[in-house]
Amino acid sequence: MDQEDMARFRETLEQERRQLRAQLVEHGADPDHRGSFELHFERGFADTAQTTAERDRLLSVIENLRQTLGDVEHALGKIAKGSGYGVCERCGREIGRERLEALPWARLCITCKQVRR
Repeated sequence: MDQEDMARFRETLEQERRQLRAQLVEHGADPDHRGSFELHFERGFADTAQTTAERDRLLSVIENLRQTLGDVEHALGKIAKGSGYGVCERCGREIGRERLEALPWARLCITCKQVRR
């Protein structure tokens, strides 16, 4: 991968990081602290089952956003070190360009990802 490609992927990842952090804040989560978030429900929100379901849904969304943010930051770290970005963490082969364009924070090549499922 040449420097121009690396710079393009870095910019894409940095933009994704900004968006993920903003989404976490919108959902009441602190992007810098894993366990902290605030839930806000309408006043008089009486249905406990619905409140619990909404809380569980929101926790799932927050966890997914945090996981993706961690993967994005991991990829940015590899770029900053100048080694390992675009290389499968399982088999050590290059991750295909198409996969990186679709998912620039991918840790595994498509073959290893399919085996992992």
